[in-house]
Amino acid sequence: MTAAPQLTAGAPPAAPDLVTPAPQPTIRGRSRNGPSRLRALDGLRLLAALMVAAYHLGGRGGEIAQAWGGSPAQQFPTAAPLFAYGCLGVQIFFVISGFVICLSGWGRTLRAFIASRISRLYPAYWAAILLITAVFALPWVAYKALPPSEVLTNLTMLQQPLGVDRVLGVCWTLWAEMRFYALFALCVVLPGATRGRVVLFCAGWTLAAALAQAAHEPFLDTVLMPEYAPFFIGGIGLYLLHRYGARDPIAWAIVLVSWLIGQHYAVAGLWHAPSATAFSYRSTAVIIALVTLGFALVAAVALGKLQWADWRWLTVAGALTYPFYLVHEHLGWVVVRALHLGAGLPSYATLPLTVGLMLLLAWVLHRFIERPLTPVLKRSIDPRR
Repeated sequence: MTAAPQLTAGAPPAAPDLVTPAPQPTIRGRSRNGPSRLRALDGLRLLAALMVAAYHLGGRGGEIAQAWGGSPAQQFPTAAPLFAYGCLGVQIFFVISGFVICLSGWGRTLRAFIASRISRLYPAYWAAILLITAVFALPWVAYKALPPSEVLTNLTMLQQPLGVDRVLGVCWTLWAEMRFYALFALCVVLPGATRGRVVLFCAGWTLAAALAQAAHEPFLDTVLMPEYAPFFIGGIGLYLLHRYGARDPIAWAIVLVSWLIGQHYAVAGLWHAPSATAFSYRSTAVIIALVTLGFALVAAVALGKLQWADWRWLTVAGALTYPFYLVHEHLGWVVVRALHLGAGLPSYATLPLTVGLMLLLAWVLHRFIERPLTPVLKRSIDPRR
C-alpha cells in the first residue's frame, strides 16, 4: 500500500488573505473607511473543507475502509450516501480560489504575487509532508511511507507531472491551483490587472479550454484544465461583480457560462449509472444543486449579502482550512483506526473526534509553522515588501 493513492476528489486548496475593499458604488468598489475582511468567505472555506473531510473519512472506500475495519457504508448506513457528495467541496474551493486570486493579484507586481503564493502554500505543506512521512514510518502504523527520494521530490509540489507517487493524495488540487496561478500571473498580473484584461483572460481561457477538450491533446489538457477551468473562471467573474457592482452584464455572463460548463464537468466526473459494486450513487440533480449552491454562496459574499457574518472566529476558521486540508485525510486514517479499532469507540463518536483532532493539529501547524515562516519566506522572495 502506498501513502498516495490516486483519488478522484481532494480537499481545499489554499487561498490568500481575504482582505478586500468593501463593495461600494464607486469605480473600484472601495470603501471610504478602508478595507474589511470577507469573513463569510473564510467560513465558506471551512464548510467546503468539512465537506471534503466527510467524503474522505466516511463517503468513499479504499484505505479508510481498512481504518474502519469495514466499509464506511456499513459504519454510516444513512450518512455515507450523503458524505459521498462531499467531494464537491473541491469545486466550491476552486470558485473561491478564482475570486481570491483575482483579489490578491490586482495591483500587485509579478514578484509580489509570486512571493505571496509561495509563502502561503509551502511552509505548512512542507511540514505536512514530513509529518505524514514520519507517522507512516512508525512500525505500528498500517500505512507505508514512500522512499526518501520520492518524499524529497514531493517537497517541490511537482510530483504529479514528474510521475512520482504522492505523499499527500489530496495534493492534486494544489497542482491544479499552481497551474491556475501561472496562467493568471502571465496573462493578468504581469501586464497589470485591468477590468478589460481580466475579462479577456476569462473569455480566452474558456474558449481555449473547450478547444483543448475537443482536441484530446494531453499537453493542452494539462495546461488549460478544461474540467476545472470553469470554476476558477466563475470565481473571477464573481470578483468582478464584487469590485464593479452587480450591474455588470459581462461579469454576469462570465459567471453564467462558467456555471453551465462547470455543472457539466461535475456531472460527467461524478455521476455513474446505478451499480451494485459502486460505493455510492450520486444523483445528477443533487450534483447540479451543490455546484449551484457553491456559486450562489460565493456570489452572496461578492455582492455583500453576507456582511452580517462578521464574526472574528471565522478568521481563525479560514486560517485553519489549509493545514487541515493537508493533514486530515492520511492522518485521519491513523486516528480513525486507533480510536475505532484500537480504543473501541463507536463510529458516530470516532468521526467527529477525528475531525476535531485534525482541526487541533491544523491550529498547531498554523501557529508554529505558518505564522513564523510565512513572512520570512515572503520577505526573502520580495525584500521590497
